[in-house]
Amino acid sequence: MNGKTLGIGIIGSGFIAHFHVRSWQAIRGSDIVATQSRDLERARELASYAEDLRVGEDVTPYDDIAALVRDERVDAVWVLTPNHTRVQVVRAICDEVVAGRASLRGIAVEKPLGRNLAEARQVAALVHEAGIPHAYLENQVYSPRLTRTRDLMWARGAERSGTPYLARCTEEHSGPHSAWFWDSEAQGGGVLNDLMCHSLEAGRFLLTPPGKDPSDWLRPVSVTATVASLRWGRERYAAQLEQTHPGVQDYRTTPSEDYANATFTFVNGDGEPVIVEAMTSWGYVGAGMRLSFELLGPEYSMNANSLSGDANVFFSRALEQAAGEDMLEKQNAEQGLMPVIADEPAAYGYTAENTHITRAFADGRTPLESLDSGVAVTELLMAAYYAAETQTVVRFPVDLSDYVPAIARRAWHPRAEQGAREEKGAQA
Repeated sequence: MNGKTLGIGIIGSGFIAHFHVRSWQAIRGSDIVATQSRDLERARELASYAEDLRVGEDVTPYDDIAALVRDERVDAVWVLTPNHTRVQVVRAICDEVVAGRASLRGIAVEKPLGRNLAEARQVAALVHEAGIPHAYLENQVYSPRLTRTRDLMWARGAERSGTPYLARCTEEHSGPHSAWFWDSEAQGGGVLNDLMCHSLEAGRFLLTPPGKDPSDWLRPVSVTATVASLRWGRERYAAQLEQTHPGVQDYRTTPSEDYANATFTFVNGDGEPVIVEAMTSWGYVGAGMRLSFELLGPEYSMNANSLSGDANVFFSRALEQAAGEDMLEKQNAEQGLMPVIADEPAAYGYTAENTHITRAFADGRTPLESLDSGVAVTELLMAAYYAAETQTVVRFPVDLSDYVPAIARRAWHPRAEQGAREEKGAQA
């Protein structure tokens, strides 16, 4: 870009937008120049936050997407809005570019790419048709604990004894921050759609040699999965959710899944069978969010756990503690022995992710994760939902173009179904 600083426009003003803005404190060659939210006051707040962190000057807040995209200072946009708005937001951006009212060097879209495969494909198609360079925002594959150990596993292990064959990846916490995450229709499901997109792509990343695209190296063969409402469908916690997020569906009768596991079988580029085991939960009780990763090969293995942290601190019960998230994301306690993650945007991969993507956009290169990666992940997630819903093994190829999970249609009533089965069994 001939030394010109890349101007970034942030679309969306929620928790994840603030996380991305924090990451820019360690990024060179780009600045945040504009923010957008349907609520102009929230856009102003995010703009002030960026200025306070000195990651942008005179950051312009907007409540109109088209106006942000037409801003001459904006070279690339980060789409960080809720799942149910994704297609609408991306279409608004692409319309400005196609009409010649704006020019962009890149668009980056937060995970998951859509609530279902049809939406994910629509988002990718809109961007492809507009001719905008693109990136899929999957922070975990940029996490230092993964990138460094993956390089070591392949250089020292796979090179001498053969490719890895099993990746186990989990993400667990006590539940999302915002009300829309709990709305299965707006979100596209529950914890499987929310978190397994991370765990699945982390597993594909670990099983793929550096420099190769996981979608080229790994051919999907089959998926089995289980989903359940374990914690938040119980009376006490459903009532708590009702109070915390008024208007959210009744989890006693129509929950989203708060637990999901899936086993994805692939054939790798060497013709060997390999597996990703992914498990996610909104029912974890512990210090805060827990990310864990394992990779197994013929003569080597690795494991990482985010709650190992950078340090541990202790606060006794005699101290009065205010609730917050100053030690780690999704923090559940302020007393006792607590892990501390000193720089969460760096530890979780946001800093490296945004550094890589802004440099790729500035240089005219395709980032490591493109929107095509997001489509591939969404297809695998929908296969997992279908496998869980039908209690079958889903084998590829499978056409899930029009599939919308029962959970996303609010047609999943696990406690009522369990009661009906028990009554039928008693009568038999």
